[in-house]
Amino acid sequence: MSQLFPMEKALIASIFSDETEMFRTPAEPEVGDTVRIRLRLLAKTKAQVTLLTGFPTVVVPMRKYKTDECFDWYETSLTCKDESSVFYSFLIAWKGKYIHYRRTGADYTDSVPFADPAHSFRLIPGFHVPAWSKGAVQYQIFTDRFRNGNSFNDVRDREYYYSGDYIRHAENWHQLPQIGDYRCFYGGDLPGVLEKLDYLQGLGVEAIYFNPIFVSPSTHKYDTQDYAHIDPHFTVIANDENRPLHKNEHKNVHAAQYILRTTDEKNLAESDAWFARFCRELHRRGMKIILDGVFNHCASFHKWMDREGIYKQAGTYQPGAYDEPKSPYRNYFQFKGAKDYDSWWGVETLPKLNFEGSHDLCEEIFRIAEKWAQPPYSIDGWRLDVAADLGHSREFNHLFWKEFRRRVKAVNPNVVIIAEHYGDPAEWLRGDEWDSVMNYDAFMEPVTWFLTGMEKHSDSRRDDLYQNGEAFFGIMRENMSRLPTPSLQCAMNELSNHDHSRFLTRTNGRVGRLQTAGSGAASEGVNLGVFREAVLMQMTWPGAPTIYYGDEAGQVGWTDPDNRRTYPWGHEDQGLIALHKALAKLRKNRPVLKNGSLKFLCAGHGFVSYARFDEENVLAVAVNNLDDAQVISIPLRSVGVPEGTRVFQVFVTSESGYDTVPKAVGFVKDGALLCRINAKSAAVLAPLI
Repeated sequence: MSQLFPMEKALIASIFSDETEMFRTPAEPEVGDTVRIRLRLLAKTKAQVTLLTGFPTVVVPMRKYKTDECFDWYETSLTCKDESSVFYSFLIAWKGKYIHYRRTGADYTDSVPFADPAHSFRLIPGFHVPAWSKGAVQYQIFTDRFRNGNSFNDVRDREYYYSGDYIRHAENWHQLPQIGDYRCFYGGDLPGVLEKLDYLQGLGVEAIYFNPIFVSPSTHKYDTQDYAHIDPHFTVIANDENRPLHKNEHKNVHAAQYILRTTDEKNLAESDAWFARFCRELHRRGMKIILDGVFNHCASFHKWMDREGIYKQAGTYQPGAYDEPKSPYRNYFQFKGAKDYDSWWGVETLPKLNFEGSHDLCEEIFRIAEKWAQPPYSIDGWRLDVAADLGHSREFNHLFWKEFRRRVKAVNPNVVIIAEHYGDPAEWLRGDEWDSVMNYDAFMEPVTWFLTGMEKHSDSRRDDLYQNGEAFFGIMRENMSRLPTPSLQCAMNELSNHDHSRFLTRTNGRVGRLQTAGSGAASEGVNLGVFREAVLMQMTWPGAPTIYYGDEAGQVGWTDPDNRRTYPWGHEDQGLIALHKALAKLRKNRPVLKNGSLKFLCAGHGFVSYARFDEENVLAVAVNNLDDAQVISIPLRSVGVPEGTRVFQVFVTSESGYDTVPKAVGFVKDGALLCRINAKSAAVLAPLI
């Protein structure tokens, strides 16, 4: 928008509606419901407000039903006649001008605009995400690197041969990852997680998301060998023998110990039973568990393929597709010749599953998804790896995920379905496929650009986005508008994870990877003040703040494999752990941070300020990422804070730590709070309304 006069600026800033209960009742309607939709704008504004909906556009008048100290409130109703989504936006006629208000904000328009589904508000009748998942504090665990609770289940040196070399066990827990790390096991397991549940609950964790834990030959386990069982290396091994491969022996048909550990029925049954007890303990504590489902591809080790011959050697399984053209699993894969098969990104250890070629394969995966969602496990969520890649066509991909959702939700409607996805996810978020996504585009990436200038792998730098508050808000408006609000509320908001450099390393502003910069450089020049800003933003933003194991303890690392360093037991940064605990407590004690509306207040060079609010509460967040203090004018009237209101700082981070002692910082004057924010600092402000 061009330069605005003060009255015009105040009006534009005041216009607000969203998809929360405060502005829409019911917020998540069923078919047949009549929905009350509300919008507010600056009090005593002589304007005509209408709602735009439909194709072609239908103009629905809105009536002013109340005025308070700050706003005029308008409302109208829409009826959800069937399961079709209803898109809508608002048009405000004021002083001969038209202002079009959508999820991306307010813009002037010359005439009544056409409906724009890409940026409109939307009603999706019947679409609900589990209530527990909205805003839940989550913790991601890469199991092999979190804690070793049972050394008897550890992978042994030369237990088997994988992708050109022997499997090996790390010499010590704090050994740093190297290239080819997927063959080096540290011994982390689920008994180790069980030992630390008190720690995780004390941290404020409400749900644990595990990277894959099914039987698999690699440390990352994104190459599933058996979806039906939890890997005994992560639980307990009942039958065992010490028979590693001999030196210079590369054929896994001779890997007797591995074959026994991963194919023996007693081992698999005991492992699953241990996991069932683990799930019961989590649920007893009120915690949730999310498993990683890798259904686009599996492992060449998988019993359906059995390229290694280990299931053939076990002698109790159906023949695998690799050696037997008449295998019942042959059409689970797309063979191009006797031994040549389609694989994901051409990686021969990751054969791509051929869903279009086999109804039985589809049923296998649906039954797997149902199995783990039912007692005795009753998991609470599926995270879907490379979900948009599944199948050989977009059309089939959508059909598959629709049926996946139907089957899983029929077994347990409180299972959340989160997809790994880069880019616009809107076509999968129409209420009948995924619940939400790992929030790269509308959280991790924009936060990283603003605070560090770095791309999320530390592969490049964007100085034009670094400390550019207006660009940050612009990216967030655009990308958040692609997710329905229920999806935003349960999206995984991560700063780091197993696929990207750790955020603390990104604060050094250096482009690099393990193979180019070396392990030591990942910890050089890091900025704890910037990291604290990021954690405060993570804990005050809409969505599910998801901590990558060890981030809270000060762990660093370049992208894969260096981001998979072990949890630094005995070397933790206790100050950072305390920060996470304090912010999780703030989030718990201030429900507006979980469920409230979000409004962007102001942004500029090095700073942003935004508010979370509901009908009774307002919290403002101010972030200063510069090396010097800034005085920021925060327009609190635009979120309903009256003139003269006293404002307190209730949480603040700094370059040296954080403070939770409430402190008066000023009064609202002429609609705004003038607030000094120190260098590399973020503050939570609470008006005393």
